[in-house]
Amino acid sequence: MSGTRQEEVRRPFRRYRSRTPTITTLFWLIKLAVSMAGALLAGLASDSFGLGITTMLTITAQTVVILVQFAVARYVAWLYWLTVGVTSLFGVLIVDNLTDTFEVPPDAAVVVLAVLLIGAFVGWYRTEQTLSIHTVDTARRETFYWLVVSLTFALGTAVERLGFEALGLAYTTVAVPCLALAVAAWAGNRFTILGSGLAFWLAFASTQPLGVAVADLLAQPRDVGGLGADTAGVTCAVLTVIVAGVAYNGVTHRDDPSLEYATRSIQI
Repeated sequence: MSGTRQEEVRRPFRRYRSRTPTITTLFWLIKLAVSMAGALLAGLASDSFGLGITTMLTITAQTVVILVQFAVARYVAWLYWLTVGVTSLFGVLIVDNLTDTFEVPPDAAVVVLAVLLIGAFVGWYRTEQTLSIHTVDTARRETFYWLVVSLTFALGTAVERLGFEALGLAYTTVAVPCLALAVAAWAGNRFTILGSGLAFWLAFASTQPLGVAVADLLAQPRDVGGLGADTAGVTCAVLTVIVAGVAYNGVTHRDDPSLEYATRSIQI
């Protein structure tokens, strides 16, 4: 048994002190809705204020919520998901700036972001000797966690842009493989030896292009393959789902890191 593994077994309270939630079915529903909201809000804000101003406002907002998240140094449902939501918007805007402002081809954006994500994982593992999402209980681990989250949002958005804009695939054609990958990651963790950390990040990354593709399918005009639904209305509906889910978790504390959960499901 590795030293890191022994540490996690001896210290289940690390999971109790984690700044990330217990992963539940509702977690994935909220995550998918957040991915949709990020794409929808990025489009609405960019159309209203311009890409540059929207990006600056988002960077400011993300800086503030990240600082608050680090200052609290524990899991709080609304704060965690606010941070995820702003980070989702930031990830979409990274890709919009790369492809629209700097005219980086979508395939090149995918490669660059994939390399950066791999580098973040390598740095995380070399520093902490684990990629556990259940023991994010120090500032350094949380820094790596949010860096990886940001890059998965950006990479997932770039993958969706590559599929639709560069390869000419339909939104549903992009969404179905992403959904299949997310389900396969869950099944791999549930029924095979696929580790929980790898399964989580595969699912987390694949739900981003899935969410963006579904959002674009609903909101984009019919002449470009969308359904032409009212973007503001769809955005409000998605935000309502997020608020309801987060409020439920905040009231019930069902996704709070728990000592009981930590002691009966110790995994790296």
